[in-house]
Amino acid sequence: MQLAIVGLAQAGKTTVFNAVTRGHARTGSFGHGVEPYIGTVKVPDERLDRLAALFKPKKTTHADITYLDFPGGFSREGAPAQLLNALTRADALVAVVRAFEDTSVMHPLGSIDPARDVDALSMELAFADAAFLEKRLQRLDIEVRSLRAGEREAGEREMALLRRLKDQLENEVPLRAQSVTADERRMLSSYQFLTDKPLLIVVNLGEADLPRAREIEEEFRAAHGGPGSDVAALCGKLEAELAELTPEEAAEFAKDLGITEPGLDRMIRMSYALTGLISFFTVGPDECRAWTIRAGTPAQQAAGKIHTDLERGFIRAEVVRWDELLADGSLAEARKRGRLRQEGKQYVVQDGDVMHVLFNV
Repeated sequence: MQLAIVGLAQAGKTTVFNAVTRGHARTGSFGHGVEPYIGTVKVPDERLDRLAALFKPKKTTHADITYLDFPGGFSREGAPAQLLNALTRADALVAVVRAFEDTSVMHPLGSIDPARDVDALSMELAFADAAFLEKRLQRLDIEVRSLRAGEREAGEREMALLRRLKDQLENEVPLRAQSVTADERRMLSSYQFLTDKPLLIVVNLGEADLPRAREIEEEFRAAHGGPGSDVAALCGKLEAELAELTPEEAAEFAKDLGITEPGLDRMIRMSYALTGLISFFTVGPDECRAWTIRAGTPAQQAAGKIHTDLERGFIRAEVVRWDELLADGSLAEARKRGRLRQEGKQYVVQDGDVMHVLFNV
């Protein structure tokens, strides 16, 4: 799962990237490259940590996601075509907007206004989608007119759908917020619209605003949140400094600042959730592990994430919720109390399930 970090120049997006990945990518605006910095991070999950404390395995493996940071970025003139094209390959977007004051670093639009910057970024993404829709409609029109009358139905339905999407997009409704049927979603499956991708808005605060971080976050969520989008407020500079410390030092430093949870942990978890991903767990003395699946995945298909043999030879799964397993203290006790359920191929795996798969070799 890849998430692309975008933003206007001097928003601090590379600082946020360095903080979240513990990387050392060069900061500052220095061109419009299309080769991104890449960093893979573990998804914080207290549930897995507590299960590992119970089972004391040799190895604990968290789920992970990958962040991409493209050098340069959006400017007063918009976004380079190469960058927009590269963003189509990401699974979701993380838009960093600047809310911190720094007289030594000028904002490209002349003033600090994160709400305006969210609108500017959204407009650029919408322009890109609208331009693509217009070109696709033009090509479809030529193709459909060249067909016999009885062969035009599929193309005409696609054209009607694309026109509807374009009209709403031009009325400032991103594709992720537009209603489409399951059949229409399948029709769009080959497209990679930018405004259809999940969007996490990261408000990059100054340290003075940290006490109001949650309040600012809620204000932005009310104004800019919606289907497939969410907001996180954090101080990228401070989070980058914390990332350079040992976990113990970072925890002590955060405690002194009154920070109960690192902003980056919340950002990572929100990124994960926005993409429609959930985790199920396998536990044992060798390894406790989080496995990533999409919400709605049936048990047999989820078993394939562990190993293809498990999916092919799937018989049934033994399933218990993570918190019930912790309360019972062991799989044997969960079985004794009737909490370790037997589930078949079509059982829809839930976020937080602990699963043991029985299969034929």
